[in-house]
Amino acid sequence: MPNIKSAIKRVKTTENRRTRNIAFKSSMRTAVKKFETSVADKNVELATQLYSEASKQLDKAAQRNIIHKNTAGRQKSRLAKQLNSLSA
Repeated sequence: MPNIKSAIKRVKTTENRRTRNIAFKSSMRTAVKKFETSVADKNVELATQLYSEASKQLDKAAQRNIIHKNTAGRQKSRLAKQLNSLSA
């Protein structure tokens, strides 16, 4: 544990941010998994609705630097590919 006051504060704020990031990343992964299960069930209407939700979660995670912007783009592209193959 640090002895300097600013270092103690930095440890606390880092821990708070880490827990917030973990929670947000978990909700993002859940949104993606819900979309993937709807694609597996071949439910087109639900999949389109869940795609927009998952896409929004990925964009927010990239905006908050929880994941890299290229990672978010790649995942959104893969989800869109799944959705297009389902509707075709």
